[in-house]
Amino acid sequence: MTQSTRALTAAITLRSPHPRRVLVLGATGTIGRASVRALVARGHDVVCLVRPQAGVGGTLAPLDSRGLLEGAELRLGDVTDPQSLARDGFRGERFDALVSCLASRTGAPQDAWAIDHRAHLHALEAAHGAGVEQFVQLSAICVQKPLLAFQQAKLAFENVLIGSGLCYSIVRPTAFFKSLSGQVERVKQGKPFLLFGDGSLTACKPISDSDLADYLAACLDDPARRNRILPIGGPGPAITPRQQGEHLFALLGRPPRFKQVPVALLDAVIGVLGMLGQVVPALAAKAELARIGRYYTTESMLVLNPETGRYDADATPSTGTQTLFDFYASLVSGAAAPERGDHAVF
Repeated sequence: MTQSTRALTAAITLRSPHPRRVLVLGATGTIGRASVRALVARGHDVVCLVRPQAGVGGTLAPLDSRGLLEGAELRLGDVTDPQSLARDGFRGERFDALVSCLASRTGAPQDAWAIDHRAHLHALEAAHGAGVEQFVQLSAICVQKPLLAFQQAKLAFENVLIGSGLCYSIVRPTAFFKSLSGQVERVKQGKPFLLFGDGSLTACKPISDSDLADYLAACLDDPARRNRILPIGGPGPAITPRQQGEHLFALLGRPPRFKQVPVALLDAVIGVLGMLGQVVPALAAKAELARIGRYYTTESMLVLNPETGRYDADATPSTGTQTLFDFYASLVSGAAAPERGDHAVF
């Protein structure tokens, strides 16, 4: 079988047996772009509602967004405005499904409740009016232990969606590759890999944008994924931060060098910023970012067993073919560049 034949066979296999008209929110993010590609590849009629100035820092003009969302129809509007959502997004037309990859950029409370909760409530209401039968929601596995504002906002919407009467698929992925790539450049520059504690406090099953996108798109056709909360990780065993650092040094052909940072240091930073934030709002936002950072340094991105209170790697489903270490190799070689965005903490 030739390479072109294999590609054609793969494309045919991907096609949905029941192509649908799908509205996508959050399409210009990295996962959103991958999800649009996956939906288009399956033969769905895809419409994307994006901001006139989209992307991190509003750097994407409409022409840029159109180039990133090939095969989909681009509509300009404001997902936080219910009138714009109805007028510019749904336009009084009928849709079969809504796929949301929309998420707050920073996780700060005001941003989280505006995007992760209220914008999705507006979208759900508009979806009902447009005849939408299925809502695929990209959430996060960390809502299992909702200590932060963005987790509470996501979980609040999940509960509304479950009770809405629509067929739903709530996908809770583990860590993203881009979230675990912040130290690649630092290590390439000869600096040590930073660890909180001894580097074995947490573990995760990282998942790539394309593998996650394929999983999201397949929710439209897989009855087993309907009306379910779906935790999902990437392929292979769970890995710790220390293992991530060790592999990165191996790729660079260097002996491992680590610098251990006590978690108590983060607690001190949070305390100081929280106190000063009572006077300076900007510092209150930084305190929340520090709390987010602390959460990810002390909590595993795996399924949480509610009975034992422990994270369970074996109970965390795996999907896809791309590993974090494959991605590290592409970063080290220069074949890929990380796109971390506003949510980056370290």
